[in-house]
Amino acid sequence: MALFVPFACFIILSTSFTTIHGLFSEQSPLSLSAIRMEKLTRLHFYFHDIQGGQNPTALRILGPPNKSVGSFGSTFITDDPLTEKPEASSKLVGRAQGIYAFASQHDSGLLMVLNFAFIEGMYNGSTLSILGRNPFMDTMREMPIVGGSGAFRYARGYALARTFSFNPKTGDAVVQYNVSVLHY
Repeated sequence: MALFVPFACFIILSTSFTTIHGLFSEQSPLSLSAIRMEKLTRLHFYFHDIQGGQNPTALRILGPPNKSVGSFGSTFITDDPLTEKPEASSKLVGRAQGIYAFASQHDSGLLMVLNFAFIEGMYNGSTLSILGRNPFMDTMREMPIVGGSGAFRYARGYALARTFSFNPKTGDAVVQYNVSVLHY
């Protein structure tokens, strides 16, 4: 019993927050790693980037200032469906919302700034964020996962992308994604 009281006081004090600089910041003496175990989650889905037709999911919002630079500078905003299978009629698991831009004058490099917003199962309401380079003409591309929300708080990892189909006339593409992410 004598050991229980000091131990209980330690637990109460160590779980209370200590104010460091007024109301702006607080710090807990316990680290998150001591409280929760980190998980590895692997996801597989298809990204449907539709630029043509009556219901495009990717719109060009900015073009290059002149034809001499090719596509360099072209910027698109997206709200692309993410599905379980490559067919557009497959089960919707989320949306890819964000911006991508032609960011290279010399090769096929896109700057990707996307949130994968999931609407299915245990990941409903959770997001993963990609920020990185996509050399879209390469067979396999790797892009960093730099964060997340909901079930993917403190996320970090990578996404492997492979073009499943591409229509050069319309610009429509279906891209297979395999995502590996560490999170709490």
